Amino acid sequence: MSTEIERKFLVADLPDLSGTEKAVVRQGYLTAPDDSTELRLRQKNDRYYLTLKGDGALARVEREAEISAEQFDTFWPETNGRRVEKERFTGQLPDGRVFELDVFLGDLAPLRLVEVEFQTEAEAKAYIPPEWFGADVTADKRYKNKTMATKGIPA
Repeated sequence: MSTEIERKFLVADLPDLSGTEKAVVRQGYLTAPDDSTELRLRQKNDRYYLTLKGDGALARVEREAEISAEQFDTFWPETNGRRVEKERFTGQLPDGRVFELDVFLGDLAPLRLVEVEFQTEAEAKAYIPPEWFGADVTADKRYKNKTMATKGIPA
């Protein structure tokens, strides 16, 4: 079983993104925000994925499979009203960790979130983020993509 261990933060100040990889992402949810399991479709540039995520904040089950554009297009209409669009910038922090910074588009603009993944929960809990990270929203369900896809930017 694959487990994702990550922390999520608001972005206080945008860092220099010139050395990052940029992807255009659109994702839609086949499950409702209140479901304990999340089933999501994602297009990341010209690749397509079906992802299952379990419930949880810091650590949760994650399984992902790459699917074809045709499979994606078959199920995409079922995500209407439960979608997120963003630009994702993937880069490296001075400590060697990888960050994923999401700049949301559409109704969720100008929201910006950054995530960092870890090998263990202890490592995640001990992590001291860089200055450009803002408030830690890891445990705040309002900042889960599946919640924002239906409820918008948290108030």
